[in-house]
Amino acid sequence: MKRGDDHRDRERPSRRTMTTVSRHDFGDDLENPVFSISINENKKEDYGLFVWPCSLILAEYVWQQRLRFSGSRVLELGAGTSLPGLVAAKLGLDVTLTDDSSKIEVLDNMKKVCDLNKVKCKVLGLTWGVWDAAVFSLKPNFILGADVLYDASAFDDLFATVTFLLQNSPGSVFITTYHNRSGHHFIEFLMEKWGLKCVKLLDGFSFMPTHKVVALGGNIQLAEIITTIGC
Repeated sequence: MKRGDDHRDRERPSRRTMTTVSRHDFGDDLENPVFSISINENKKEDYGLFVWPCSLILAEYVWQQRLRFSGSRVLELGAGTSLPGLVAAKLGLDVTLTDDSSKIEVLDNMKKVCDLNKVKCKVLGLTWGVWDAAVFSLKPNFILGADVLYDASAFDDLFATVTFLLQNSPGSVFITTYHNRSGHHFIEFLMEKWGLKCVKLLDGFSFMPTHKVVALGGNIQLAEIITTIGC
């Protein structure tokens, strides 16, 4: 990822751990943002320990849609460094951050970034397609997923989990950002298979502030998805 301007300011990386802390600002005034979020990153160790472009775009979308999110329960799937979920937490929402149960270092880092940003979020190990007891109690209004459509072998497990969560919380919406590598038609095939429907599809850069777009690249889309079962 290219280095951005002031919304991607970084401390000098540690030679021993290659860890950096990135800063992400939100608000219309570049000089006086409404709030900033700091993220511990370590790209060498795990994909879940780095803030990817899809996460930046989804976080910005949550910020811009903040009135719509007001008072909601938010669940982030495959959260990794958790930027979208942390934005939701800064907005005062009830947030649960999740990632694969086997990724202990990633889950531990999620707790650390919550402490770093002085927000309270529930952190939960949630492996897609695995029905642990904790999954059945989740009833989010919004399900967030940034760059969760990267491994085709995991798509069915992901969509099975998303479908369950949407059905378990009527009226909920899955909002995801993803690199459009093979065309939206493949995503449409999976949605049809699992009884889902895309109700909004946006170019991920269409709503991004100019100073944030310059740090990004690729063909990223944002989709809002609902269940058609029981509707």
